[in-house]
Amino acid sequence: IFLNPVVLWKFPEDFADQEVLQTVPKFCFPFDVERVSQNQVGQHFAFVLTDIESKQRFGFCRLASGGICLCILSYLPWFEVYYKLLNTLADYLAKDLDDDLNETLKSLYNHPVPKANSPVNLSVHSYFIAPDVTGLPTIPESRNLTEYFVAVDVSNMLQLYASMLHERRILITSGKLSTLTACVHGSVALLYPMYWQHIYIPVLPPHLLDYCCAPMPYLIGIHSSLIDRVKNKSLEDVVLLNVDTNTLESPFNDLNSLPSDVVSALKNKLKKQSTATGDGVARAFLRAQAALFGSYRDALRYKPGEPITFCEESFTKHRSSLMKQFLETAVNLQLFKQFIDGRLAKLNAGRGFSDIFEEEITSGGFCGGKNQFQYDYPFSEQ
Repeated sequence: IFLNPVVLWKFPEDFADQEVLQTVPKFCFPFDVERVSQNQVGQHFAFVLTDIESKQRFGFCRLASGGICLCILSYLPWFEVYYKLLNTLADYLAKDLDDDLNETLKSLYNHPVPKANSPVNLSVHSYFIAPDVTGLPTIPESRNLTEYFVAVDVSNMLQLYASMLHERRILITSGKLSTLTACVHGSVALLYPMYWQHIYIPVLPPHLLDYCCAPMPYLIGIHSSLIDRVKNKSLEDVVLLNVDTNTLESPFNDLNSLPSDVVSALKNKLKKQSTATGDGVARAFLRAQAALFGSYRDALRYKPGEPITFCEESFTKHRSSLMKQFLETAVNLQLFKQFIDGRLAKLNAGRGFSDIFEEEITSGGFCGGKNQFQYDYPFSEQ
């Protein structure tokens, strides 16, 4: 069972996607099973399957005794809800309460996707409030961000953030699966309102280790039992964060490429005691993103009867030399291009929008708004 895991049971029983059924078991045991003892039992972790259209499907896992892994597949990034549910299911399993197990799963499977903050009753033992995934993650409610903030010091968080903003090849490693995937999911969430656009594998199973040799950017989590096998490959220009030793190795000086005023403001904020709870950490990074990219609004161009466009030249000029340098690089980043495309699509469809990022730009005064293109944010329909 360990070396070539198989599906022992599935729900619904007629689920027949062969590709998923063959792939999932390998992702459920993403470590060197011969070297790792049973101390992984009870741990939660989450892998990601990405389809051709870049849609992410999460695999929420809990390792149980006897070499078994419970896994829930879902497109909803409801980490806390599914982890709690996995504990309930593991309990049913341990006590042979098959009827309760089936009833809960049936109830979950048939339930329409609930609106944010609405209550959901699955069974006598299983009740939750549907999460609001549009808000900023908070500590301690967000498992991912909490584990990341506890495990990695501010200096390394900043270095990793800078490396992601330069779209490097990034490896994160830990001997604890729950911490490993929490750190990958937690760190990438701090790029909001942007999203990592490249290879994204929060935990890499042994059969895919060659992905670490890919010539394009990636963000990959690797269990420490496999890291030596990875290091034996010819890795070039890789940023490596070891969560267990809290050390980051990088051939680049990415943090120095970010404007120093933005970095020092972020650093000071993260070191304050008051930042460590609630949305303090996420908001500190949101403020940094607004400081770096908020002036995109001043580079929007509007001519009557024509689509709204984004002017790169305007975006990168009138800046301190370091900011100018950073923005000249930033316009080529996939995550920035995707962000601008998304904003333009909404504007040109005549859909108004407002979100916490736009509010942060306004409250921080990160755009001048002194050109012919002016909107009151939130955007009103044109």
